[in-house]
Amino acid sequence: MISLQSNDFELFGVPMGFALARESVDARWKELQREAHPDKFAAQGDAAQRLAMQWSVRINEAYQRLKDPVKRAAYLCELHGAPVQAENNTAMPAAFLMQQMAWREALDETHTEPALEALMAEVQSARAQCLTELARMIDEAGDYMQAVGQVRAMMFMDRFATEVRHQLDKLLD
Repeated sequence: MISLQSNDFELFGVPMGFALARESVDARWKELQREAHPDKFAAQGDAAQRLAMQWSVRINEAYQRLKDPVKRAAYLCELHGAPVQAENNTAMPAAFLMQQMAWREALDETHTEPALEALMAEVQSARAQCLTELARMIDEAGDYMQAVGQVRAMMFMDRFATEVRHQLDKLLD
């Protein structure tokens, strides 16, 4: 029997690992939502509806973590005793710090759509490499401490990509 305290992988009935088929996570989310929808418990009273609402919230929280590779990697690291703590630990490898500085400079100096799109492509390529490395670190090596640095790098890349998109949007307005 699955409980509210089950981890996200147990709740969704998927193997605990970084590589997950998004389609299976999406399909399972729909199944779980149908099973736990509060309206389904309307005839059983307020307590049953409250419990169904708790389940619905828990299912949605798990879905948000499992469907997003960065959140999923951070969750796996945390489950294995290596919390990311991005808000108070920003340690990064020197090479990645240099890359961040180069990207920031490029963004400050880039004012054309083609240049911004090229910068976005570079960031997306680095992100794809980072995802591959995360899969190797987590699923093959089980090295969660090392994966934490990759998760932080991915968080930076995602925020930076948002800034580049914002600059592109401003140009196109």
